[in-house]
Amino acid sequence: MQFFRRKAQVRPNYSPGPPGRRRLRLLLVDENPTARAVMARRLSHRHYDVAVAEDGFVAQKALLTRPADIILIDMDLTLLPAIATMEQIRAANRASPGCIVMIGGQDDAPAMIAALDAGADDHIVKPFDVDILDARLRRLHARAERIGMLARNNAELDARIARRALELGEARDTLRAVEADRARLMASVEALQAEVARLSSRDC
Repeated sequence: MQFFRRKAQVRPNYSPGPPGRRRLRLLLVDENPTARAVMARRLSHRHYDVAVAEDGFVAQKALLTRPADIILIDMDLTLLPAIATMEQIRAANRASPGCIVMIGGQDDAPAMIAALDAGADDHIVKPFDVDILDARLRRLHARAERIGMLARNNAELDARIARRALELGEARDTLRAVEADRARLMASVEALQAEVARLSSRDC
């Protein structure tokens, strides 16, 4: 597996990208070595750290040690078909939610529809403009980040509700214990008063 990352020393005028834009980690899965190398280099110029995999099996192994923000899968995979690759990545929970994109030709419409039905988050059609692809990938990743943030916020809210419910349950248990102690004390007081009244009536 190869990695494509632009280094500042390669070009003196190199910029790491617009302020506030971090480099995204991208995994490109394509069996065509020429297409794979060309696309990886072009995307690395758009401020992505690109890793490439020549088939779906290599891609799954790569994701074990290098998680990716975005995964691009070519629809022409043969060793392990593209949809099967995506499904196995999803099943192993090795992909960020919302960031698997399929790449297909203009004649691949039925296959692309099948991929979207199977859970792909987006698709692109070859040939494509890299600047437009960059914009779509950034938008897709931003949406996935928002969804992830909402999921984390919901999880934190659920945890707070669970803690409050536990605290409320403990408070109710304490209240019941206090009420039981009060009932015992009142019974003791009433018994003492009854005994005092009995003794007083006997003395009279």
